[in-house]
Amino acid sequence: MAEKINKIRLTADGKKRYEAELNELKTVKRKEIAENLQTARAQGDLSENSEYDEAKNDQAKLEARIKELEAILRNVEVVDESELSNEKVHLFSTVKVHDSDIDEDVLYQIVGASEADPFKGKISDESPVGKALLDKTVGDIVKVETPDGEIELIILEIKM
Repeated sequence: MAEKINKIRLTADGKKRYEAELNELKTVKRKEIAENLQTARAQGDLSENSEYDEAKNDQAKLEARIKELEAILRNVEVVDESELSNEKVHLFSTVKVHDSDIDEDVLYQIVGASEADPFKGKISDESPVGKALLDKTVGDIVKVETPDGEIELIILEIKM
């Protein structure tokens, strides 16, 4: 039985960012870490060499990130942003909402989980708020259960 592969939906810009990061890691960072390992090895006894241990840890983290990026890029589905409308909230929408609990307007961009960065207002379409906003229109009142309790959002504007 074939395993179902989930496509990772990205904008063309999102895909380019991942490709650039992967290229940087493979061409620049790998070389830097190889040089660090060589320098650390030259210091002698590896059993008590903290620089060598640190370089090996850096190498493991780098290779893990490379594998992660390669997996993302293998499963990318680039979304044609010109086909998306501002009528309803969808993946890649930027949504201005009024948060009734804090009495403030908040701007969210709905993105795929791999691009989420809540500190920059980019929330995953799989998060409670992201899921709740999907397919809603301007004027809709959305109640969302969050870890801090239920919040109420009023959709003020939808744009790309």
